[in-house]
Amino acid sequence: MSTKKLSEWYATAICGNDITSSCLYVSALAIVAAGQYAWIALLMVAAVLFLFRKIYGEVVGALPLNGGAYNVLLNTTTKSNASIAACLTILSYMATAVISSSEAMHYLHHILPYFNVNIATFVLLLIFLGLTILGISESAVVALIIFLFHLATMGLLIGSCFFFVWQHGFSILIDNFHLPARNGSILTAIFFGFSAAMLGISGFESSSNFVEEQERGVFAKTLRNMWIAVSVLNPMIAFLVICIIPISAVESHQNSFLSYIGTLTGGKWLATIISINAVSVLSGAVLTSFVGVNGLIKRMTLDRILPNYFLKENKRGSTYRILILFFLLCLSVLLVTRGQLAPLAAVYALSFLTVMASFALGNILLKLRRSRLPRPEYAKPGVVLLAFAAIIIALYGNIMTKPQYLVTFLQYFIPSVLIILAMLLRKDILHFIVNLLQSLSKNYKKYTLTRQRSLYRSLKKLYEQDFVFFSKGDDIATLNKVMMYLHENEVTNKMKIVTVLHEAQQPDPKFLADFDTLDRAYPEVDMEYVTILGDFTPELVEELSNKWGIPKNFMFISSPGEKFSYRVDELGGVRLIL
Repeated sequence: MSTKKLSEWYATAICGNDITSSCLYVSALAIVAAGQYAWIALLMVAAVLFLFRKIYGEVVGALPLNGGAYNVLLNTTTKSNASIAACLTILSYMATAVISSSEAMHYLHHILPYFNVNIATFVLLLIFLGLTILGISESAVVALIIFLFHLATMGLLIGSCFFFVWQHGFSILIDNFHLPARNGSILTAIFFGFSAAMLGISGFESSSNFVEEQERGVFAKTLRNMWIAVSVLNPMIAFLVICIIPISAVESHQNSFLSYIGTLTGGKWLATIISINAVSVLSGAVLTSFVGVNGLIKRMTLDRILPNYFLKENKRGSTYRILILFFLLCLSVLLVTRGQLAPLAAVYALSFLTVMASFALGNILLKLRRSRLPRPEYAKPGVVLLAFAAIIIALYGNIMTKPQYLVTFLQYFIPSVLIILAMLLRKDILHFIVNLLQSLSKNYKKYTLTRQRSLYRSLKKLYEQDFVFFSKGDDIATLNKVMMYLHENEVTNKMKIVTVLHEAQQPDPKFLADFDTLDRAYPEVDMEYVTILGDFTPELVEELSNKWGIPKNFMFISSPGEKFSYRVDELGGVRLIL
């Protein structure tokens, strides 16, 4: 399997195509909501995104593992809480993939009106399924080409707009600023404009979902590059637009807004280039969804939230079953909606905003519960709270604008959460079914005995999974907390407690006595205390994982301090639980 890591521009392109494609529609949305003050709302969004650079940098710098919000909540709170964040992220990726692919084909339809948009959307999703199955490095090359073409096209459009304003003056801008403020006042207009404009930063969380595929130090650079692109493109395009056309003309041209601006400022040739660019960059956003969701679902599967069936890899190291599952989910959405994707816009907005709020909460929990964990950046608590408040305001504004969006969002969110919770509670569900079958065995003895044996095998397989906790061998209270966590979050009756000793060291007799007492306190768990001579290193973790057949994400450690010799990601997925 290839171990090639993504460099700065390849990684930036994968997530940047998603977030920078927002300029194709977010300026129009902000102008419709805030009128002549839309550029101020977009600058406020850029300021919020600047705050989140620190928040994401601290969280992922401390825990540089795939999974985004799921990863930080898994390492700071319970698995069920982390799973809810994962559901939100998957919903966001589904909505992004389907909406982006459909909108890309609508733009193409304006150039070549000879095909069925829904069939073309299916083909585009299929193409990117095949591309990501080939491998992340190959898909990153395509993403970079798309990204550079998009930036060049937007630069061309901005230059054309400046030339148009230089030729025609600022009369339209002056007329627009003499209009009364939308929604009754300037502050209200900016509030609704800010809420609408927050849709333009979807994709900022994507880099955190494939951080393990990036070279060291690249993640922070992807955040910086995305922030610069969004901060320059979106406010500038919105300001130039209100210099060029009356605000009343914006709403009627939302579907192909920048193509319309290109026609006015440069002519049909520029509109055609912008349409081609829209097709390519929106396709890039589809790629972002496949890459991001692959990293997330793989991590969830390793943590036994989803079946191990999805971990099967091809010769290129791609977990193709995850990619096929995501493709089928997207296809089902396309078939159910029949191409009418307005309801998915609600899922798109609310899910990714909630994911960002989860990241802010995860940052707070990281400070409170993992304070000893080294991190390359630190977001001040006031910054985190301000950013969290901004997300809550945006959520409130989006719900106020169209309250039915909340209902639509819950229709998608609740079933997905129920499925994940069923997986988390499968031990209890299987026990319930066994008890039910036992009560029915008198009347349906042959049938129920067969089913009971099958369920007992499933339960036995769940319980036989061994877990490991690396202990310093001097604190039984910590070990008791570990056992409580294991009881609440995992399914097992086997636990190895491992202490790594130097040659001159001996196990603490008091700890050994306390360990025997703790072992009797958990009679359902087979606790084994193991001492190993040597040093605690990633190589030792790898060796024990292979020797005992225990995946590294089923190995736990307490939060390491500044003197710890290794980063958490160097341990290959070992989890922090205390």
